[in-house]
Amino acid sequence: MRAYDIIKKKRDGLALSDEEIRAFIEGYVSGEIADYQAAALCMAIYFRGMDVRETTALTLAVRDSGDRLDFSRIHGIRVDKHSTGGVGDKTSLVVTPIVASLGVKVAKMSGRGLGHTGGTIDKLEAIPGFCTSLSTEDFERIVNEVGIAIVGQSRNLAPADKKLYALRDVTATVDSMPLIASSIMGKKLAADDDCIVLDVKTGSGSFMKTLEDSKKLAQLMVDIGKRAGKKMLSLITDMDRPLGYAIGNTLEVIEAIDVLCGRGPEDLTDICIALASDMLALTGEHGDRDACEVKVRDAIASGRALDTLARMVKAQGGDDTVIYHPEAFARATHEYTVKAPCDGYIVAVDTEGYGITSLLLGAGRNTMEDKIDYTAGIMLRAKTGDFVRAGDPIATLCTCDESRFAVAEQRLLASTVIGDEKPEERPLIFARVE
Repeated sequence: MRAYDIIKKKRDGLALSDEEIRAFIEGYVSGEIADYQAAALCMAIYFRGMDVRETTALTLAVRDSGDRLDFSRIHGIRVDKHSTGGVGDKTSLVVTPIVASLGVKVAKMSGRGLGHTGGTIDKLEAIPGFCTSLSTEDFERIVNEVGIAIVGQSRNLAPADKKLYALRDVTATVDSMPLIASSIMGKKLAADDDCIVLDVKTGSGSFMKTLEDSKKLAQLMVDIGKRAGKKMLSLITDMDRPLGYAIGNTLEVIEAIDVLCGRGPEDLTDICIALASDMLALTGEHGDRDACEVKVRDAIASGRALDTLARMVKAQGGDDTVIYHPEAFARATHEYTVKAPCDGYIVAVDTEGYGITSLLLGAGRNTMEDKIDYTAGIMLRAKTGDFVRAGDPIATLCTCDESRFAVAEQRLLASTVIGDEKPEERPLIFARVE
């Protein structure tokens, strides 16, 4: 099968066969198919879509493109959580140590920043010394001893996704439902977890802009996972506003620590408690969801969850003192305050625009070769629904390159709508898909 013919077939809106999909993925991983051809197919899929059969075939081809993990040497039920990506979404840094502190094993592989959203691995690498690449033996040992380890995607685990992940990031093909579903579930099914909770974002800061599309994506991924024998559940959560107040790697790690200390922002705390409670409940060993929520809240209040995060950081070579003393983190050398241009309520924000603002400050990547400024980002001083007067601070921009401030301020102000009437409150969680 020629890559040209497969690309042309999808470009023309025709369904690809399972064999064509598998052949293309195998050819791309082996190097027989070039990046520019894979980019062309991604763009064709972006515009033409894929049906459920095609998406399932793509998912399984991604899963089978490399090693299949065997976690049988990890003792106990293994649960994972994955977010489809959002601005200020640092929930993995919070919920995974919570559930691990309660006896559930978390053997997690996470990704780097993609498009306007940050990646868990980038955030963890903001912790001095933290190693996101471990041998299989060390990974399993840490999970058994600490209850949790988080590493970057293994080179041999779903290598097709690793190549496509980076390619999509720089070819404007991130927000495609079949590509998102196959990316997420291809990796998850290549791992050996028993239970998977998905956090599907919806709104201006997510890849799925509408609640209808978010529900379709959630149902698609839940169905794929169940067919593969996994216990599945998905929450659909709001991303029409950033989660918490911090956007950017070091800033988000500090805010995650605040949540585990019981002093985090209300919206971020509530989402994390909901996700952790569902992760526990899905295992079937901790009672119903209400009982699980009581345990989750106690894990935070008692300090066990924070201690678990610190133990994981130390076990993976990181400086665990910053977990207890976040003021020791390196900070940006330059800060700039963005002020409200007029009186009024913050009626709405373009959350994606806020994510792009963070990118402009150096907190993310515009190309695959870009290096991240871990200290860069945004600290919001006002959020949707807050009343501000002209000249009030609405955000603090942070970077080590002050030449970035002008364009970043322009983008943030363009992404902020101020009006006379206070907007209606929106729920944080719109639905559960089981």
